[in-house]
Amino acid sequence: MTGTVCGMATNLRLRREAEDAIRTEAARTGQSQQELIRAAVDAYLGLSETKPPRSEAEALVATHAVLPARTPFFEVAQMLQLAEGVTTLGLLDRAERF
Repeated sequence: MTGTVCGMATNLRLRREAEDAIRTEAARTGQSQQELIRAAVDAYLGLSETKPPRSEAEALVATHAVLPARTPFFEVAQMLQLAEGVTTLGLLDRAERF
């Protein structure tokens, strides 16, 4: 199971500044908040180890061949509702469907 983390699950209450910093770093790097917190705990406890990249994309980012996405995700302010009978596939140009 590559990329799977097993172990203790916990709740963590952070100061607002720490919460904001983790969200900002997750957005900047494309890593999940969970990955960042795990790495910080491991580094603090001296448990850090270099792990091989899990994907070709991770390998390219790790070697600085490409930059991580600038906006890997963003908060959606408002969800759009499609009209009855309209699908997202129907919104694509014909050439993009296949």
